[in-house]
Parts: sequence; C-alpha cells; structure tokens
Amino acid sequence: METAVVKESILVVDDAPDTLELLRRNLTNQGYQVFTAPNVREAITIFEDTPLDLVITDLKMPGANGLDLIKHIRENSHETEVMMITGYASINGAVEAMKTGAEEYLSKPFTDDELSSAVRRTLDKLHIRKTALGQGHCTPRTPQGIIGESEAMQKVFSAINKAASTIATVLIFGESGTGKELVSRAIHYSSSRASAPFIPVNCGGIPETLLESELFGYVKGAFTGASESRLGFFQTADGGSIFLDEISETTPAMQVKLLRVLQEKEVCMIGSSQPRKVNVRIISSTNKDLQALVKKNLFREDLFYRLNIIMVELPPLRERGDDILLLINHFIAKFARESGKTVPSFSDEALQVLKNYHWPGNVRELENVIQRMVVMTDGNSIDVPDLPSLMRFSALNVSDSGKIKPAKTLVEMESEYVKNVLASVGGNKTKAAEILGIDRKTLRDKLTK
Repeated sequence: METAVVKESILVVDDAPDTLELLRRNLTNQGYQVFTAPNVREAITIFEDTPLDLVITDLKMPGANGLDLIKHIRENSHETEVMMITGYASINGAVEAMKTGAEEYLSKPFTDDELSSAVRRTLDKLHIRKTALGQGHCTPRTPQGIIGESEAMQKVFSAINKAASTIATVLIFGESGTGKELVSRAIHYSSSRASAPFIPVNCGGIPETLLESELFGYVKGAFTGASESRLGFFQTADGGSIFLDEISETTPAMQVKLLRVLQEKEVCMIGSSQPRKVNVRIISSTNKDLQALVKKNLFREDLFYRLNIIMVELPPLRERGDDILLLINHFIAKFARESGKTVPSFSDEALQVLKNYHWPGNVRELENVIQRMVVMTDGNSIDVPDLPSLMRFSALNVSDSGKIKPAKTLVEMESEYVKNVLASVGGNKTKAAEILGIDRKTLRDKLTK
C-alpha cells in the first residue's frame, strides 16, 4: 500500500477574482493544496480553521489590508510563512512587508517561474525551520541512537540489521567523521553478541611497535619491561566483537598476523609459542579505497577479501539532506543541557548556511561547531554573524536555487577567500592581513596576482 503524499497547503488572498483564479490554477497545477479568499476577514477564518504552510496575500484590499493579515498570522502562528504580492510596488512597501513578517515580496506582473521560485524558496525555509526545531515527523533512530531519515541512511540502517543477524566480518567505509565507530557499535549491540565485550582499536593511533602487543598480548619476560603477562585486545574481546578502526594504516607484517586470526581463529601472544583460540567477530573500517591500495600492493588482497564479507558504506554529511537539520536539533539540545543554558534558536538564514556548507569533517565537525556556538553565544538566538567565518563565506558559493556551485580550484578558492575577508573589513588591508595570518606585503602580492 502506497503512502499518501501530503501536499503543502497555500492560502491565496486577493480582491481581484481574475488574479485569485489565475494563482489558484497555477499553484494547483504545481501540486499544492490551494485555498482562496477575497479579503482579509475570510482569510483569517480559513487560517484559524485550516493548517496552512503558506499565505500569499495582496497588499491593497478594501477594509483590512495585507499588512494587517501578515501581522495577525505572525502573532498567532510560527508554522505558517507569508508572501506579499502587489501591483503598487515601492521600496517602502517592500521594507514594511518584510518588517511585518513577509518572507518574500513580489511585484505584479510576475512570471509563472518567478512565482514558482518564490513559493519554493519560502516553503523550503519553513521546512528547514520545522525540521531543525524537531517539528517535522519523528526522527528514525537505531537502538544505538544513530540519527537520520535520508534515503542514504535508510540503506545504512538496512545494512546494520543484516550485518547484526550474521557473524560475518564487516568492512565499514566512509570519510573521517561520518560515524564509523557508531555504526560498528550498532552492529555489535544489535547482534547476539550484545552482552559480550565490544573493543574498539584505533590502528592508526597506536605506534607500529606497540600495535602487536596491544592486539595479541604478551607473556612475562617477552621483552624488556614485560614484568607480567598481559592479555591483548583480541583475548579481551573473546565472545564479542573487535572494531579495527582505520585498518588501512596497518603494516604488511601486521596484515599477515590479522589474516591468521581470521583464518585460524587463534592468536599467539608475544613471547609464547602456544596459540590461543578466540571467538571474536571482526568489524573494520577505513576512509581509504582499499581496492586501490591492493592494486598498489599496499594492502594484502587476501586480507581485503576476508574483511569485506559485508560492506557498509557511510554517506558524507553533505549528501544526507535534511539529516543535517536533525543533527543540529540533537546537538543544540545536548550541549545546551550540558551547559545549563536555554536552547538557542537559529535564524532561517543561519540554518540555510549550515545546510549548504560542504562539511569536510562530516558529523564530527558539525558536532564541534554546534558545541562551540552553544558555549560562545551569549543570547538565545544564533544568526549568520555568529557562525564561523569560513561558513559565512561559504554561503557565497550557493546559487539562487540553493544548490552548491561547481567546485573551484585551490587558487580560485584562495583568491575568493582573500577578497571576501578584505570586503568584510571594509577594504582595510591591515585588518585583512591579521585575519588571514599574513603580512601586508604578502597580501599585496596576492591581490596583485
């Protein structure tokens, strides 16, 4: 059975019957649920009885005018956006409409494309705000608290469930900061091994000379300083799971030893000739293309195939759509609670910048940014000027349609960044050089280029 698509509802208010009918047909053809009213009084009646996403109102009408209607809506609802249309366009009129609370202002006559674009922009802002405030539908989570409702994350959840039902090895691939350890924990704690240990090991964070002893343990007297025997991570994880993070950082010699563990289900402690059987499920992760490393003879092919029985590929945050807003909502509440502060609100513009930012550090970067803003912001609201400077400048790389513009070369990015910093300080080269961390001569050279 197919789920019915909920149409966004729009109320059009205009005292001209022809305009009212034209807008009704236009918006209905675009798939919206459209209501109409010839005056403010009837519009308020519909507004009070019907959940509305958007009200499009004319400015000048007999009796109460469009500004009166906007004021009423703003005083009574935070879940309805407003657009103003008028045949008496003026700068003062536009300013007054925006001050009163209109999100968009269109002058008659306007094209179908202009109307469609303005409506879509307005509804997108409403959707962003509702999602960030947790007013949208419930956020699906795994039992381990992974947040996401995007199609890409639904595939991840499905892979987690499948992996949890087997004892096969799992290889998790994803950029740094995408949550590979969180996914490995979800697999372990959703499996039949949930009551046994889960041992995470950062293969890239342990010196090569120590990794073997940490993984397999050692017996007393095995080397200088080994005053007693010590079990390794594999023995500690017996019956449970071990998570080998950044497996690509292991040396060829270590890869041979790991292959033996996978094949023989046993480990040999340093200084001992007696192997010990272990019952451990291996979950590994990497942010590198292991197949490419295999072709370059930098990673063992046989180990790769042993590890890659089940592949879970984590999407970067920039490809997860509204999940960014859900994560913002989660982190802002978390850090406000930890800091004993009131949960601050984001302006629509700030949310748009955060959603459009590239997030090279993925979820980890987002978490750090939100924590910093909660700690550093004194008021109860966060606007674009409160965001890190790099994100404010990144907003300039978004097209009018809200899409990220094509990637630029490093030289182009540096040039644009320097110009933006210079513009932000009113052309003051001394201040710009201080922000950039260079001297005035270097800045002059860059501007000359």
